[in-house]
Order: sequence, then structure tokens, then C-alpha cells
Amino acid sequence: MTQSDSRIAVYTGSFDPITLGHLNVIQRSARLVDKLYVGIGLNVEKSAMFSTEEKLDLVTRATAQFKNVEVRVFSGLAVQFVRDCGARVMIRGVRPLTDLAGEFTMMMANRHLDPGIETVFLMADEEFAHVSSTLIKQIAALASDEMLARFVPREIIPALRSHLPK
Repeated sequence: MTQSDSRIAVYTGSFDPITLGHLNVIQRSARLVDKLYVGIGLNVEKSAMFSTEEKLDLVTRATAQFKNVEVRVFSGLAVQFVRDCGARVMIRGVRPLTDLAGEFTMMMANRHLDPGIETVFLMADEEFAHVSSTLIKQIAALASDEMLARFVPREIIPALRSHLPK
């Protein structure tokens, strides 16, 4: 199968940190396509907990079980990153309906920037609908490792703990 006839998709985010909700969308997306690129976007508007290199390492470790997933870092427009990956499909994970308004706006902007890219929305499974990187940052200092493992991959908990204020 050549790249031109394979099904390639891209799932972008800041992944600061990666959550079980992200992994849920990655796992389900990976079943739908031949190749899934997970793009870690550099967002200058957000104050990041993890460096770009740390996020790349954490997301790569958390997704190692998915053989058709490759993790990359990008800056600039997501639609350009999608094109750079040879894809025409962008996956967006949505949680509660409140996410939908912002995602819809971004989808319309992306459609104007590159009409050849389709956006596919995947709702997070019910058990992950409330999980966000912001929530993790809020509860990490107070939660036990067992509690955190309900929200993030176990392998990132030590890194998460190392970034908490002492």
C-alpha cells in the first residue's frame, strides 16, 4: 500500500499532560486508519507544565502499544501539519458539549485555510468525558498515585509528580 492509497489521519493537541481521555481517542482513531500521527502542537498562549521534549517522550511512551501511531512535534497551523504528514483527515476529540463550540469554530477556520482537509470529531468515552489536562494539573498535588491512574497513564505519573511545586 502506498501513502497515496492508505488512510492517514492526524490527531493534534498540547498533551500537557497526556490523559486517558487522549489515549481513548488515540486508540479508537488508530483502529480507523492505517497510520495515525499524533501531533504535539506548540501553543505559545498556554503555560506548559512539560517541555516539548518531555511531552514527546511521555506521549511516545503512552502510545507505544499502538503500532500504527507515530508521535511528532509541530509548530504553526495544524492544517499545514496535517498536509506535511500526507493526511487529509484531522481527528478532534471532544468531551462535553461545551467543547463543541470552540471545536466547530476551529473546524470552520481550518476548512477555509485548506478545504481539502476533513475534520472528524470523536466523543470521548463516557468515563473520560470529564478528564482534561487542566483537571490533572488541579488535582495532581492532592491525589494519590492510584487516584491519578484513573485519569492519566501510569507511566507518566512519576514525571507528573516531578513537576509539582515542592
